[in-house]
Amino acid sequence: MLQTTPSTPQETAVPHAGGVSDDEFRAALSRLAAGVVLVTAHDPEDGPRGEDVGMTATAFLSVSLDPPLVMVSLRNESRMDELLARRPLWAVSILSEEQRQIAGRFAMKGRISDRLLFEDTRYTRGEAAGAPLIDGALASLECHTEQRVPAGDHTLVIGRVLTARTSGTETAGPLTYFRGRYRRLG
Repeated sequence: MLQTTPSTPQETAVPHAGGVSDDEFRAALSRLAAGVVLVTAHDPEDGPRGEDVGMTATAFLSVSLDPPLVMVSLRNESRMDELLARRPLWAVSILSEEQRQIAGRFAMKGRISDRLLFEDTRYTRGEAAGAPLIDGALASLECHTEQRVPAGDHTLVIGRVLTARTSGTETAGPLTYFRGRYRRLG
């Protein structure tokens, strides 16, 4: 085995059994541009009227056309992971480049309550999932969980798409995430 001397502080981080450190992994994957979505669900058991829950995600993708399936990756033991483990209905709003503030608000660590975040966010309630669909999003999907797959410190939630809508505007581009920042495409 070839021994090399680390040339930067990042290279001195202790690697996982697979040989890659957290810092190396993050640096490499930050070079992958990703679309930004807001995943939402309604928790009918939280309070007298229930509560809406939302989280920003970049690990979201299409899985299948027949049947129509999508997948989102949720951090284990996050509020959204716990909610979707007991309630299979949820929604996704594909955010436009003008919705950077919404993405940032729902991604904050130690953030204020979801109830307060939704007070300043314009949305309509989806008929199939009962979850918020963000106004002005490029598209929105309502989903029913088909499968949950444990994957390290995350759970992959595969959902059957119940409804799919696109916005009437074709002028806005998608919000993307690249090198640790929200960006416009192009």
